[in-house]
Amino acid sequence: MGDKRENQRGRDVELPIYPSAIPSGEQTVWTDISPLLQHACEDLRDGELILGENFNYLAAMSALEIMDPKMDSGMVRTYYSVDEAIDYGVAPVPLSVNRTIDVRCIIDIMDHLLACEATWHKGQSLAQTVFSCIYLLRPDRTSSYPLLHSYCQVTRATCDAVVSTVSEARTNEEEDLFTMTHGLPLKVDGDDKCLTMLNVVDETVSRQLRACKATLIKKRALEDMEPLQADLDLEEGFCKAVLCRLRFRKHFYRVLTNMKRPQGRGFDLAKKHIASCLQEIDSMLKTEKFLSQNNACALIDDSKEDKTTASGCAPIGFDSTLNSRLSAPAPPRSIKILCWKKAIDYFRKLLHELDYICSNNLDPMFESVLHFVVEFQKLQPELVARAHLQHLLIQDGKLYGRDPLFAVICNAALLPTSAKGHAIQNIEPFTQLGQLLITLLRILCTNLAWQRRKLGKILQDWRIIYVQIELAFRKEFGETCSDKSDENMCAKIFKHILVWIEEQTYRIAYRFLLLGFDLELYSTSEFCMVYWYIYVILVKLAEKTYAKLMASNENVKRKGKKRDLMKNGARDHPLPPVVLFLQCQLNIVEGLTMMLAALRNEITIYQNVGPFNTEHERFMQHFELLQKACLPDHISYCSFKEATDHARISTLAMHNFFKDAQRLSKELRSCFSNDPIKMAELKSIEHVAEHNNVAMNLIGRLGTLDSSLKVYFQFNHHPYFTTAIVKRS
Repeated sequence: MGDKRENQRGRDVELPIYPSAIPSGEQTVWTDISPLLQHACEDLRDGELILGENFNYLAAMSALEIMDPKMDSGMVRTYYSVDEAIDYGVAPVPLSVNRTIDVRCIIDIMDHLLACEATWHKGQSLAQTVFSCIYLLRPDRTSSYPLLHSYCQVTRATCDAVVSTVSEARTNEEEDLFTMTHGLPLKVDGDDKCLTMLNVVDETVSRQLRACKATLIKKRALEDMEPLQADLDLEEGFCKAVLCRLRFRKHFYRVLTNMKRPQGRGFDLAKKHIASCLQEIDSMLKTEKFLSQNNACALIDDSKEDKTTASGCAPIGFDSTLNSRLSAPAPPRSIKILCWKKAIDYFRKLLHELDYICSNNLDPMFESVLHFVVEFQKLQPELVARAHLQHLLIQDGKLYGRDPLFAVICNAALLPTSAKGHAIQNIEPFTQLGQLLITLLRILCTNLAWQRRKLGKILQDWRIIYVQIELAFRKEFGETCSDKSDENMCAKIFKHILVWIEEQTYRIAYRFLLLGFDLELYSTSEFCMVYWYIYVILVKLAEKTYAKLMASNENVKRKGKKRDLMKNGARDHPLPPVVLFLQCQLNIVEGLTMMLAALRNEITIYQNVGPFNTEHERFMQHFELLQKACLPDHISYCSFKEATDHARISTLAMHNFFKDAQRLSKELRSCFSNDPIKMAELKSIEHVAEHNNVAMNLIGRLGTLDSSLKVYFQFNHHPYFTTAIVKRS
């Protein structure tokens, strides 16, 4: 029977009737269906597709595009198996008939493997990058070449170590192909002792290098051993090029293994090997000129910008299409290997990130942990580095593999030491709170896009755990407790932790909002609502932080005395520097909110209008997850409109929040003189406040009468708090 075509409105069009499909076999007859396709193309309009009995819209979305190299695994295939590639001489052994270029070929293989490894770290398939090397796929072919064999061994061992770390950290879901090995020979007998053989080869080449430097007896010394290549005048340069590459691989492997040691015990050694790796990278770069001047191969192309080797030669022994079918059921990706220079830059950046992790002092205070992770994320770390950070933070269900989570929570909630071993920690809500803490740390180790999305979703879990612990508190004290002192300790634990949970919930919400600036999710016309929401979150965060600190002070100074801390605390106790720091940020965001609201209310071009959605819809798009978690309570779009509709340019100077922020930031410098990060934040806030104060005064003087007045916003002093630039058009 004929098929039907159907569009979104349900229009049916009869297609010509063709004979039913003939079963596959000897009697199969091939028929040209070009007329059918041509007829369909002529009659189909935009938005319509052919609807067959066994082929629907979902199938169309999942279909492969035949003859497209990115989609069709049968396309762009030089060889169909490793054996076929070997038969055609892709990975020759010996590497060359002419012994002179043996070491040059090996160096090119080393460089290209490094570029492939960096490409894999960037999210491409292991099968189509590192294991596009036939010498890795067939280890037996390199056994007679100790130099290449040892390098392949340590490369496989390194890849195995990276896959293990990323799999355990479960960060691989960001890059779904990263840990898929597709049955490749990632573990080969003898690779666990790769450093032993590498050290032997290192010592052999080192002896040859020392012999080259002994100029008076160079010729005789080289005659006593087998040189890397035939030209004795070039021997020293090739020895140096080989040694720095071998030693980089050796030190990098040791960095990875030492960083996996529990509780950060291998960090001191890892830092030493990181320094050695960086030194060898510099040595590798110095060999580029020598290798490019003495290459004996054709360049990959006319542009040296895309070369994957220091010499510029195309390496032997590689074919990226060999393993393309191993990527099934997903279609293979089109792989572009990073150039050698970019690969070097990648590994240098990765090593600096790993060195930053090793600088962690393993402070068990939860605020210090969060602070460290947030600062680490400012480096825009790669997946491998973030996996190592997560492995450090969470081991055996403990912080750093040593600090129980309940003890960490007690410290963060400013509870006395005696509370850490209390039996109340075995109550199910507290166990769930510990798991929620682990989840939060894992989220903070993901990339920024994943982090923001998951932080928004976890907010509801933190609100729920608060309710569960509150119910457990009522249940616990609804029953008779024989021990009065134990009852007091239980009540103290519950109350402190409830306040701490609220504080952390608002910290997560604050982080969620700031990440929107990092990801450039906000347009200029939306800054007003964003800063307003940051303001209401910061108000609650300051309240909860103050309540936690005052509750702790009451335990120390006023045991047993009940007072309304929120009403009388500010009068009896000066605000702590931590709360004043939040107040400084509050002044900035409130000033920005009012200035932006005044511009929106009086100048048309700053109003949040557009053809696609209303301001209310944009509000919900940005803050839907916060609204679902009721953060804060009773806050809505109507609250935003009520708070900002009255703002006018003429009244901006009446409440100069920027001056308050500038004054407060100067006063707080002495409180945070030992904290360079907070000092930098205060200086940035001071610059933002100073420039915005000038801009606001200028806008106030000119008002809306000057039609040539233009106000621009730039993040040139602070990553999250914008600076107004006033110019005449």
